[in-house]
Amino acid sequence: MAEPVLAVEDLRTHFFTQDGVTRAVDGLNFTVGAGETLGIVGESGCGKSVTALSVMRLLPAGLGRTVGGKVLFGGRDLLQLDEAQMRRIRGDRIAMIFQEPMTSLNPVLSVGEQIAESVMIHQGKTKAEAWARAAEMLALVRIADAERRVKDYPHQFSGGMRQRVMIAIALSCHPQLLIADEPTTALDVTIQAQILKLMIELKSRIGAAILLITHDLGVVAETCQRVVVMYAGRKVEEASVLDLFDRPLHPYTRGLMASIPRHRRAGPPPRRLQEIPGIVPNLRDPIAGCAFAPRCPLATARCTAEAPSLRSAGTHSVACWEVTP
Repeated sequence: MAEPVLAVEDLRTHFFTQDGVTRAVDGLNFTVGAGETLGIVGESGCGKSVTALSVMRLLPAGLGRTVGGKVLFGGRDLLQLDEAQMRRIRGDRIAMIFQEPMTSLNPVLSVGEQIAESVMIHQGKTKAEAWARAAEMLALVRIADAERRVKDYPHQFSGGMRQRVMIAIALSCHPQLLIADEPTTALDVTIQAQILKLMIELKSRIGAAILLITHDLGVVAETCQRVVVMYAGRKVEEASVLDLFDRPLHPYTRGLMASIPRHRRAGPPPRRLQEIPGIVPNLRDPIAGCAFAPRCPLATARCTAEAPSLRSAGTHSVACWEVTP
């Protein structure tokens, strides 16, 4: 098999506060292959976005720190690079689309300036060449009248258009890896579909791999080839999209699947949507066994005492003592 574009090995990211140490990511492993779209799913607080920020080395200074593991990109461990080396990779070979475009774009700079800045820094283009690239990228993400709108400011764009600008910035240097953190969360359903379609088309055009972070299983089904399911900072299941939707194994994954509303045209009346009882664990407290055990209908004494290791059958792996892959 070809070497993956990104390989995350035993990643551990902690936040240090006056209340204690929060283990936001606790021993995470995954790879992203060339041209692949890998989805990371899970409920809010499971460590998805912290994983992305750890890869990009954008954790809040003085608060969050990656305390263990490796992030291998192009044969180099990003965690061992100094900040100057990381800046040369960030925004060039690895780019990120953030969750909320209005707070990610600089309100006092035109969108053209923000696209051109990246092109000048990473590709050594002149100002005129960079502005030409900015207009080209706006046209590529289907913003009409790009030559004129390149001079507009973020507040002059709708939410969906601002997200297109974020995609334009991310793709302006033709990255090998694009990290998309909840790229459609703040958008209505119609615009969500347009943004997802645009991302897939542009991925095919430039040949980039995508790491897609989302809580929306419908988005995963439409766009991803493989899925990693996270819970409380740990990976609990990994499979191809078809395998995961056809045969979810972990009780947490089954709970997520059962909570998806389904359209029924005929037959018996729909049943009440299933909910996962209980609450997520406090990540400041050490978790000896399976983090999902207090909420799991299959939990035994072993589950609360011993953390399950990932067991695999083919490309499907699951971390559960009570389930056979």
